[in-house]
Order: sequence, then C-alpha cells, then structure tokens
Amino acid sequence: MTDAPLAVEIRDLDVTFATDGGDVHAVHGIDLDVRDREILAIVGESGSGKTVTARTLLGLLPETATATGAVVVSGTDVVSLSPARLRQLRGRDAAMIFQEPMTALNPVFPVGWQIAEGIRAHERVSKRDARRRAIEILGTVGIPDPERRVDDYPHQFSGGQKQRIVIAQALAMGPKVLIADEPTTALDVTVQAEILDLLRGIRDEFGTAILLITHNMGVVADLADRVTVMYQGDIVETAPVDELFAAPKAEYTRDLLAAVPRLDIADRTWAGDAEAAPVVRADDLEIRYPGRFGRKGFLAVSGVSFDIRPGEVLGLVGESGSGKSTIARAIAGLTEVTGGSLEVLGVEMRGVTERQLRPHRRDLGFVFQDPASSFNPLLTIGAAIAEPLVVHGVHRSPEDARARVAELLEAVRLPAAFQDRFPHELSGGQRQRASLARALALEPKLLIADEPTSALDVSVQKTVLELFTDLQERFGFACLFVTHDLAVVDMLAHRVAVLHRGEVVEQGRTADVLGAPKEEYTQRLIASLPVPDPAEQAARRQLRRSL
Repeated sequence: MTDAPLAVEIRDLDVTFATDGGDVHAVHGIDLDVRDREILAIVGESGSGKTVTARTLLGLLPETATATGAVVVSGTDVVSLSPARLRQLRGRDAAMIFQEPMTALNPVFPVGWQIAEGIRAHERVSKRDARRRAIEILGTVGIPDPERRVDDYPHQFSGGQKQRIVIAQALAMGPKVLIADEPTTALDVTVQAEILDLLRGIRDEFGTAILLITHNMGVVADLADRVTVMYQGDIVETAPVDELFAAPKAEYTRDLLAAVPRLDIADRTWAGDAEAAPVVRADDLEIRYPGRFGRKGFLAVSGVSFDIRPGEVLGLVGESGSGKSTIARAIAGLTEVTGGSLEVLGVEMRGVTERQLRPHRRDLGFVFQDPASSFNPLLTIGAAIAEPLVVHGVHRSPEDARARVAELLEAVRLPAAFQDRFPHELSGGQRQRASLARALALEPKLLIADEPTSALDVSVQKTVLELFTDLQERFGFACLFVTHDLAVVDMLAHRVAVLHRGEVVEQGRTADVLGAPKEEYTQRLIASLPVPDPAEQAARRQLRRSL
C-alpha cells in the first residue's frame, strides 16, 4: 500500500471562516494523503476540522471560508480551481457520500432520474442510456429489483436503502476517490454492517480510494486501513489501523478510545421493591396505524408484553421499524393503543382521554433524540426548563423559577448562567444535558429516553451516559431507554427487551440477554455491533456472515 500512487495529497492546508464574532481558524496547516485502493479514516469530535478538511477536496466550503495550501485530487489542485472546473471534477474525479440521505436526495423526483441526471450533467448520453446505467449502479449497490425500483421515490425506501442510493449517486461516474462523511451515523447496527461491507466491496472491486469521516471508532476498526486523528484543527496522530488501536501514541487518541461504549456484559442489579406495582405494564399490546382511503391500517406493534418497575431501567432495542419509538410514544400518550392493555402510572392508556391523563403528566418526563429540534429556538434554556414548572403551577413564571432551574442545571453539570443562553449557543452535548434537566424538572416517576445519545460524539456520549446513570440512581425514576446501541443498553439497563417487526423476540436481565442470547435475531444484532478492535472486528465479521 505504501508504494501505491497518491489519490489525494494535502499539503499545508489552512482554513479560516469569517464570522460576525471574528475569524474562526478551523484547520491549522495540516498534511495528509490517501493512496489508491486505500481507506483512510479521519476521526475526531465535532469541531475537530475533519469534515471541513474533507469538503475542501470538492471545493464545497462556503463563501465565508478562506483556504490556503494544496489539495491535490487525482493530480489536480482544487484550491484554486474555477467553479466551472470544480463542477467537472465533482463526480468524475471525486464524489461525496453525505451523512443524511434524505437531505441529499430530492423528494420530488424518482431516484433513477436523479442518478441519470448526474450522469447526463457530465457526459453526452441519451436519457435511455443514462437510465440503463442508473439501473446497473442501483443493482451494484444492492437495491433489489432495480429495473422496477428505479422509478420509485426516496420516501419509498428504507433508511439503509436510501444510503445505498446516495452511494450509487456517488459511484455513477466512476470516481477515483469517495468521501464518506459519517455514512452510517443514523443507521441500525445491522444496516450499518451492510453499508460497511458495501464500501469495502467498492474499494476491492473498483479500486476506489475512500476518505472516511466518522466519530465511531468501531466503524474505523471495521473498515479503515489507516487512521488520522484530528483535534481542534490539528492532526495529532496518523497510523495504520492495527497500530493505532494497539498502541495509540497521543493522549487524545487514548482518551477517544477509552470513551467508546463496549459490550462488557455488565450485571446491573435492580434494588427496588419486588412487591411494588409496576410503573408501566404492557399486556398483549397492539398498536395499529389507521389506513387511508379504506385500506387496512399498518400493524406497528403486535402482542407485546413487558413491565417496568419503580426505579428500574428497561432497555428497548431493535432496528428502525421494529416499533420501539411507537411504544415509547404510546406510553407518553402520544400514540393511540388499539389492542391489548397498556397501563402507565396506574392509568389504562387504551381509550384514555386527555382529561384522564392530564393529572399524571407531571409524573412523566421525555428526553428526545435531537435536543436541537425539541427546544424552542426563541426561548432561553432557562425558560424552556421552567416551562413544565409553570404549566403545572409549581411556579408562576420563568423568572419565579430561576432558583429551581439553577438547581436543575447544576444537577446535570451545567453552569447556572446557561439559563440565559439560547439553544443554538450550546453544543450538542450541552443541549442534551439541558434536555435532561427539563425532563427532570417535576421529579417524574417515569422517564422515557428515545435515542438520546445516538447523534453525539463518543466522548460527549460517555459524559451524558455517566450523568444519566448518576441521575437515575439519585432521583430513582423508572426509565424506558429506547436505543439501537447494545453497548449503551449494557451500560444503563437492568433489563432489556428486544423488538423485531413489532414483536418482542427476547427479554430478560441485561446480562442474560446480551451475555447468552437465545434468539438468532439477538445474536445477529450483537454480531453486527462494531467494536474498537480491528482483529476482533474481523472475527465478528466472519461470525455475522455465518448467522
């Protein structure tokens, strides 16, 4: 690999952004290269400069950015290229796989048309030939029945299939370099494993060099040949993947690896009263979404039974579409129960009215997946945290609640002064801690946490999870923790229920289910979870393929 020609060569790259608050120096004169047929991973936390570095390869920095140095892609320095020449380079010499496929795909055009238009923008080919090539590339990335599905729209595909379509778009012109920016962040572990296998196959079959941007060290261990670690605009370490994981030289790299949640099969013992009535009890629960135009509705949850006892954390795991968020919303009274029984805080949710539910709402807290969208951007953090206190009559106004808000912020390890800040002025991890403070404002008996750490960097995720454990032990609330990350469940939950296509396939003590899973589906989930160890990850890949 060391003798292979360079697909990307970056020398003394320096990037500065002009902002209202002054210049922000994002990348500090870095050097790196990617060789033909090599997968180089750039890792680091948000703000490290990894995505900024990757976007310079395609000239995708905003007008407020000033870039100096050399960024050579397939022999061409892109830093000084004209917009017209950049358009020629994009797709043909280098292409990008974006993090969120729904923002990369146009919802109003069929996916085949979008791929074909990209081809016709670069080559003089007929619509028929472009369509034929779109069908071929959809088949290459594993879309079943591509001749038919070429005319489907983005919303008709699953999350993993949409990511495959975005990869197909990037491959359409046969680029020498693929830039994959967090290509698996929002995906379930089984779908993530499929995408990683696809990227590995693209490198092997087409000889494509891949620049992988990620904060998931398990993904790095699974896919990368070499790793570059960035921190606050600087490269702190570059090494072959085996060497970096076995003997990281930089302290920051060691801290990053130490923060990765691992499946250690921890035995968390619930210390509650076995005689106490459950906070949540589901018995043969069914949730069916109504159909349109007289069609039969969609059965999202079928025959599900479980309970959550006072002070207990139940992890609810499964892939997208398994029904876990539907169950969480039903417990919160946000989705109608259509069959069986669901009792929450002593209230039967099937057929419940808002008037019956209202007195119990103060005993239920909710932590959302994306705190940026769950906070009102026009309210300060203090006003947002005070809102449930005011709504339920504990305080007359946000100003009256300032002392209580300060206590709550202190509980989640944020300064009291943060209550005068707006959501956009906090980092992702700080917003999630503020979201926890709001959920705990009324000291609820039950907390519902729906994927609260999935979008966070590993070090920030570790801080939030440790905080969550401390708060749960301190306040003693029961919790439904919804996630697709089994390592997080292992760290937090006393018991776990595994959902698959709306049904519970396995449940029990976390140590039992994760340590000795009985069901093939649970075994497949565990085998698909990437771990930060290249040798172990290779063995797990083989195990997964045998299941």
